[in-house]
Amino acid sequence: MEGEEPIFDDAMIYLRGGYWQMRIWIGKERKYARFSLKTRNKTTAIDKAKLHYHEIRAGEMAGKKYFSITTQAGVDKYLEFRKKHIDAPGGITKGRYSTINTHLEHWLDFIKRDTKLKELERTDCEDYALQRTKKNKKTDVVKASITTVENEQSTINALIKWLYRHKETYIESFDFPKLGRKDRGQEQERRNTFDKPEVERIHAALQEYIATAFKNITGEGNTVRALAGCYLGFSLVSGLRRGEQTQLKWGDIADTEHSLSKKSKFDLIGITVRGVTSKVRQTRSLVVKDPQYIEQMLKLRLKLANEPLKNSDEFKVKIADELIFSKNGKSAITPRVIGLHFTKILELAEIESEGRNLVPYSFRHYFITDKVNANVPVAAIAEMCGTSITQIEKTYYHTTFDKMLSNAIAGYKYVDGVLTPVEVDM
Repeated sequence: MEGEEPIFDDAMIYLRGGYWQMRIWIGKERKYARFSLKTRNKTTAIDKAKLHYHEIRAGEMAGKKYFSITTQAGVDKYLEFRKKHIDAPGGITKGRYSTINTHLEHWLDFIKRDTKLKELERTDCEDYALQRTKKNKKTDVVKASITTVENEQSTINALIKWLYRHKETYIESFDFPKLGRKDRGQEQERRNTFDKPEVERIHAALQEYIATAFKNITGEGNTVRALAGCYLGFSLVSGLRRGEQTQLKWGDIADTEHSLSKKSKFDLIGITVRGVTSKVRQTRSLVVKDPQYIEQMLKLRLKLANEPLKNSDEFKVKIADELIFSKNGKSAITPRVIGLHFTKILELAEIESEGRNLVPYSFRHYFITDKVNANVPVAAIAEMCGTSITQIEKTYYHTTFDKMLSNAIAGYKYVDGVLTPVEVDM
């Protein structure tokens, strides 16, 4: 018929809607395979059809099936596989699993959920970064940062590699274009964090936020308000990752003996981050200055359990295996609740956030930056925060004004208000 062209004995190309399509009989599966050749040019269509013909026949000889599950089904199978590795030796945390799920949801939105896996080509995600870094038309905010897109692309190719090993795709990975870095000047160097005056206002806002909730703790939303306030405050003073903090148990913390004055406005709290909850899968211990956020969280749990304050020590032992940042000790505070109350706290603290991309994780950035500026050895910071020395040096160590100033005047001291070289005894 007009608009049709045979390809060998058992395949043909045909014109539909201005584009050439291909149809080929798959004997072993007793079905016709139909797909678009994505071209309007007949000569090009014939060349592509012959190439597809030989690939399909070669696949048949190798025992491969042509008819494919969808991208959605492939993601579901992969997530089921990854779920088995949560908290397993050498596996992943619940937080990491949630991140993988989120990354793949973005990919499904891009690639379309009903796309056949075996129709994917290595070049199908060339525009992925372009789409993910576009501004949202309603909010005028960039959907995702370059770093986020890089992480998503890594997750996507891990999925494709797994599917390839299980004979669900013909490709082992996508050819993602290399992403260039934008120079955002000083704003980039701030690492989406806060300065000290802002942090002081945040602490003040948190204390007011929590105190208001405690005045009527059974009132609508006040329990969650107090819980979220305590969570955010402790996040700011501990520098823990979200997954580490949400899975922190009462048995993981301990009061630390110290010689500070009773008038001090903070407690020293010892924390054990269990390896199964850590991103790097290694147990670590640290001590932090806590302005009573843990104490307030304990008071909240006592109130919810109708226990008197005098029984706090016994009660803490009783609930040693329960989650700290939880209403019932079993279900941790959710990312959605954390984000909602984080926004409210910034508003109360009158923090200008436009264009800064501030998120709850920014509290960890501030914690690390503050330690850098305080001249804490980089190895100690890395150990405390569960990251590498290289990461601290690369990301934070050269990007703070206080640290650059400290480096500039190294070897000098102030004498009567004048910078004077330090004399070295020989």
